[in-house]
Amino acid sequence: MTDKKPGFASAFFVEIRRFAGPAVAYKACFEHTPPAGESGPNCRFHTCMASDQRSFRDIAHVADTTQLSGQTEEWDTPLTPAFVREVMRALDRGDEEVVRSLVMPLRPADQAELLELVRSDELRALVQALGSDLEPDVLSELEEAVRDDVIELMAPEDIAAAVQEMDSDDAVYILEDMPADEQREVLEQVPAQERAAIERSLEYPEDSAGRIMQRDLVAVPPFWDVGQTIDFLREAQDLPDEFYEIFVVDPSYRPIGTVPLSRVMRTKRPVPIEDIMDVEQTLIPAETDQEDVALQFEKYDLISAAVVDENERLVGVVTVDDVVEVIADEASEDIRRLGGIVSEESVSDTVVETTRNRFSWLFVNLLTAILASVVIALFEGTIQSMVALAILMPIVASMGGNAGTQTMTVAVRALATRDLVPINTSRIITREVLVGFLNGLLFAILMGAVGALWFQDPLLGGVLAAAMVINMIMAGLAGILVPLGLDRFGIDPAVASSVFVTTVTDVVGFFAFLGLAAIVLL
Repeated sequence: MTDKKPGFASAFFVEIRRFAGPAVAYKACFEHTPPAGESGPNCRFHTCMASDQRSFRDIAHVADTTQLSGQTEEWDTPLTPAFVREVMRALDRGDEEVVRSLVMPLRPADQAELLELVRSDELRALVQALGSDLEPDVLSELEEAVRDDVIELMAPEDIAAAVQEMDSDDAVYILEDMPADEQREVLEQVPAQERAAIERSLEYPEDSAGRIMQRDLVAVPPFWDVGQTIDFLREAQDLPDEFYEIFVVDPSYRPIGTVPLSRVMRTKRPVPIEDIMDVEQTLIPAETDQEDVALQFEKYDLISAAVVDENERLVGVVTVDDVVEVIADEASEDIRRLGGIVSEESVSDTVVETTRNRFSWLFVNLLTAILASVVIALFEGTIQSMVALAILMPIVASMGGNAGTQTMTVAVRALATRDLVPINTSRIITREVLVGFLNGLLFAILMGAVGALWFQDPLLGGVLAAAMVINMIMAGLAGILVPLGLDRFGIDPAVASSVFVTTVTDVVGFFAFLGLAAIVLL
């Protein structure tokens, strides 16, 4: 008869979970030694592994659910308003011990988010309160603006100590924007081998594969067998903390294949590495732009990829976690640029910095708005003769602007992802013109009827409808041709497209509507 009482594992796990946390509880349950005289499937140790026909994972889930019910929301979002206020109150009191007790249990990404949330004066106080307890991984998680502010508050020796504990790509991220003299002062305190690797990475262009790659990797010759490789992985002291593939290199250190780590662990020891390696691989030149690296990872479903120098020798590896950050950064950059924000900007920037970043393109928008006003001024007499034109003309320009922005957004994204290429350009242009025509026709029928009924003038409704069709077609053309033209001249379409597209739709919309009105109605 099966015992239905709570298994030993549940009680054992919950008690340790209560005092030491989940990680210790997992370890303790697996490492628990059965008492003397107890063995076999009915002993308490086996009950720990399969109590009530449940796996240990199920028991852990039940224990966590029992102990932590009602706390899921706090675990999902540790930086709740109440938590942040508590940290700020401790800072205001100058109670650094309480600040550390609150902040240090957070994971590095959450600590970085907290640093990004506070004001500049609070940031200084928080960094000083954490002192040497501030983990190096926090620096690599920070946005650039906040990262630079935090680094300014740190002594060069503390920065050097943090850099030594980081992966090479994170160390480059920390140092790349520092002034040359400060950078040199920090690197002088880094061991020679690590310093040489970092300096070599800093020589590559900004936002290139050479900047985001890790220089720590695992490479073996093809004539090794699986046993030698496993022994090497166990005994070597300078291997990366985490890796997914083993690179196979020839005597010139050129990569000739890769072996997934899982395949090595499943293969018998005498099998040569060259018999189980994948010959087909994606090699990324160190000078490659990081956006192109991300596209290759997406296209070929890569987890990691070898980075090679101009002689095709292996110099580093790009991993998927680095590419995820690149994708997020590039997407944020494109969104900012579509809004006319050219330089890096974050919510932590000061009012003066934000104003300076946004002024230039706002000034360009002002000039284009004046151009649209000049077009309206050409028909001043027409507008004075019929006030209804002043009421309806913003509709034509607004609909054209929105339609053009839709097409432009798709075009800019397609150019960035290499989906819009010369071979399909004419087809995409034709499609956008037809879409503009059909949408223009539908909205022309709608707004033509509205205009005719509103002002009791069918001719006015007809003019409104015709102008709507013309402007929607031009919106489709401008939305696709402007990004293509800018890209052809080497200008980032994400930066300048919106200004030109809006100008075209405003000018054409006003000119078509007021011009047709002057011909037909007056």
